[in-house]
Amino acid sequence: MGKRKKSSKPQGPKKREPLAQQFQCLFCNHEKAVSVKIEKKQGVGHLSCKVCGQTFQTGTNYLSHAVDVYSDWIDACDAVAKEAADGVGKAAAAPYRDIDPSSRPTAPVGSGDFYNKDDGFIDDDDVDAEADYADE
Repeated sequence: MGKRKKSSKPQGPKKREPLAQQFQCLFCNHEKAVSVKIEKKQGVGHLSCKVCGQTFQTGTNYLSHAVDVYSDWIDACDAVAKEAADGVGKAAAAPYRDIDPSSRPTAPVGSGDFYNKDDGFIDDDDVDAEADYADE
């Protein structure tokens, strides 16, 4: 004979962990210094740091939460940093962009005429090596 099945009690709904409302500032690195306020009717999210005074504003929709405004701020900061890095790289790569290419210097600055000097010397070691053995 088998045992009787034990009846299990139905569990209640799981409690959801609330989303964060206070965040770490990207500029001053203080914990829980950034607070977010969302105005649902205007569709705007405001973010501000209590310590350094940094502020940010972004558009929201009816599904947006504080963490969404914070992530938009992080994305905007990354985009600005990447744009600044790309701007520096382009300026360093093409310092003579407005100058005629034929007028660019060929030697490093401060090297004088050392690299541009042509004294008629032919640097061909293979031909010289064969000429040394031709007399034997």
